[in-house]
Amino acid sequence: MEAKAMVRQARISPLKVRQVLTLINRKKADEALLILKFSPQKAARVVYKVLHSAMANAEHNFGMDMDKLVVVNAAADNGPVMKRFRAVGKGSAHPYKHRTTHVTVVVAER
Repeated sequence: MEAKAMVRQARISPLKVRQVLTLINRKKADEALLILKFSPQKAARVVYKVLHSAMANAEHNFGMDMDKLVVVNAAADNGPVMKRFRAVGKGSAHPYKHRTTHVTVVVAER
């Protein structure tokens, strides 16, 4: 049995989130929480909340033992991109993108 938690349209680039997810993939859930708690990246705070929610879902919805939980899968997919323009000299503009991410964390009992 697996428990899942998601956050959709997090205002951070998927590349930055994937770098943090490689730290916790296939680790015990308690150990992964400690790694995320002491990581300085902004993405670590987002993933920490999702992992904590997945653990709570596992305990509440499926009655799993919190000490035996393992991060089975952690993924960051592209969300919608907000396209914006920044004014520059001589009346012209440069485009840039605000990227968003869909973060999914799946935990299971092992």
